[in-house]
Amino acid sequence: MNNIISDKASMLEALEMLNSLPGSAMTLFITDDTGRLIGTLTDGDIRRSLLRGLPLDAPVAEAAHRDFKALRAGDSDEVDALRTFRESGIKLVPRLDAKGHVVEIIDLNTTRTRLPLGAILMAGGKGERLRPLTLTCPKPLLEIEGKAIIDYNIEALAASGISDIHVTTRYLADMIAAHFATPVAGVKVKCVEEKSPLGTIGAATLINLPVDGDTLVMNSDLLTTISFEELYLKHRDSRADITIAVVPYQVAVPYAILTLDGDRVTGLAEKPLYSYYANAGIYIFANRILRTLTPDTRTDATDLIERTIAAGGKVAYYPIKGTWIDVGSPTDFRQAAELMRHHNTLTISNTLL
Repeated sequence: MNNIISDKASMLEALEMLNSLPGSAMTLFITDDTGRLIGTLTDGDIRRSLLRGLPLDAPVAEAAHRDFKALRAGDSDEVDALRTFRESGIKLVPRLDAKGHVVEIIDLNTTRTRLPLGAILMAGGKGERLRPLTLTCPKPLLEIEGKAIIDYNIEALAASGISDIHVTTRYLADMIAAHFATPVAGVKVKCVEEKSPLGTIGAATLINLPVDGDTLVMNSDLLTTISFEELYLKHRDSRADITIAVVPYQVAVPYAILTLDGDRVTGLAEKPLYSYYANAGIYIFANRILRTLTPDTRTDATDLIERTIAAGGKVAYYPIKGTWIDVGSPTDFRQAAELMRHHNTLTISNTLL
């Protein structure tokens, strides 16, 4: 942790340390002899201290900002706290143990939140609609703008603080396992192989899930800008057993549709447009629901959802705000490539401005 400085260090030493830090991390955390955090320090704090007469060889403790923000041992909800810090413009958040020692420093530029979720990405399908591309490469490893489709999702999960990530495999499983032999976005992804087809949720039985808590389950071949944080908050605040991410889907009928009462026509709707929500292939399940799955039994996510509803469980939904593409066909693949090309161009342009 290069941002930690002793309370005995001089302000000149602090300036040298700040000068060596990357531009997004321009805050120092001041600790006493026991390692306890006593304050923070920025170049602005140093400037104000010099203006009021402190010399450069004065200890940084005299310029410390002591009303600092931190995650503390025993905090009940880190997600809400980090969201508040982020919205307040705070970039670095220290996590403290029960004695006030710095355990880690969370950079909200790269890790937006810390969701208390594990994640399972389903990657066992053959991707037959994308042949011949998938004859020698599993669909999740097809590259869009130089990056495997699945890696976009791993990076998004990592940025949400999710590090317990499993990928379930079957078709060309060795290639996926070899891909994840190297960590992605700092996460060591764990692969589990289906020995027989287990459907879109049955492979969850191959993973030793905790009794309590929740797990995010998603298809691995999606490109989406979904906010996993907002999805989690919807799930938590709804006290749902399952939350389904959904996308709007409209059906346009090119004819006049009759409304009927028995054999009587009561009206005509000219070329009506019907709006629905479609399953986006992204869910949060309570672990106790996933643990009801039967091992070695093919089960689709929709089967488990319908069983939960029939048993009186609560199933909520979360509309995705932003991009969602199911990369299932050559047309989808070309659309996804064009989207990411446009996104990367915008990112480079904004960096240069």
